[in-house]
Amino acid sequence: MAPGVSVDVFSGSGKVSSLSTGYSKRAYVTFLAGDGDYVKGVVGLAKGLRKVKSAYPLVVAILGDVPDEHRQILESQGCIVREIDPIYPPENHIQFAHAYYVINYSKLRIWNFEEYSKMIYLDADIQVFENIDHLFDTPDGYFYAVMDCFCEKVWNYSLQYKIGYCQQCPDRVPWPADMGSPPPLYFNAGMFVFEPSRLTYENLLHSLKITPPTPFAEQDFLNMFFEKTYKPLPPVYNLVLAMLWRHPENVEFEKVKVVHYCAAGSKPWRYTGKEVNMDREDIKTLVKKWWDIYNDESLDLRAENSVQTGEETFSRTSIMASMPEPAIAYIPAPSAA
Repeated sequence: MAPGVSVDVFSGSGKVSSLSTGYSKRAYVTFLAGDGDYVKGVVGLAKGLRKVKSAYPLVVAILGDVPDEHRQILESQGCIVREIDPIYPPENHIQFAHAYYVINYSKLRIWNFEEYSKMIYLDADIQVFENIDHLFDTPDGYFYAVMDCFCEKVWNYSLQYKIGYCQQCPDRVPWPADMGSPPPLYFNAGMFVFEPSRLTYENLLHSLKITPPTPFAEQDFLNMFFEKTYKPLPPVYNLVLAMLWRHPENVEFEKVKVVHYCAAGSKPWRYTGKEVNMDREDIKTLVKKWWDIYNDESLDLRAENSVQTGEETFSRTSIMASMPEPAIAYIPAPSAA
């Protein structure tokens, strides 16, 4: 069992980390490919981080197919744009149930961003509503993320779904005793805390060559790779929207810090409210909160609020603007979180 983490890390106080000791060694990072509308998500994320007064920049790892216009938009919002080469699994490993996830293997390149000692990865369809800089202070040597839910039909290929077992409520439908121990804890890879490392990067690429194909591509792969070093974070650090209707008892809605708009129909910039579960009031509230940030011109990067450090420009005041089962050793968050 990995050592515990001081509750100070999860104080939720919103304090901005000191800029005087190596702050450039830490950064948020996201991923963008193609010429579609996900650039709106990245802009919203950059403005959200600025609003909560994060002390660290947002790096955007982009593929070569991202148009210059979108790159300029991101740079105008203070993002550090880094072009990366795509990563694909071996040719005989590309028959995925969800083929559109294959391009996400390119996210593995961020482990090669060794100029940063620690990073927090956030998908482009995520918004940060409270400062989470304290997660950079988690003990090194572990992979931190929030546990996923297996109750949605998208998991119908899995044993968990077929049995009705979900790690979010392990007592509701227990794992059958005749099938041995339950599967290892499984995290959602839309948000995670990690340490870039050349050795880890090379091991990731090597492991990819010999890992059989799976439906959720890089998420399944990362779960296998980091199984032994994974430490769960409380759900408030990555609210997967299905939790609202599948496990409301595990959601403290008013305390949620990070929202992941990953349910079908939930992308704020595409939202119509017509898809299943999208007409819920809590979903409407979260979509409105995203748009309030995206449309807030006061959160756009302003030159007078920036400071030049080396080759990168940062804002001086804001560089980018509990499970009930005791057997699950997630990192505890105090009630004030």
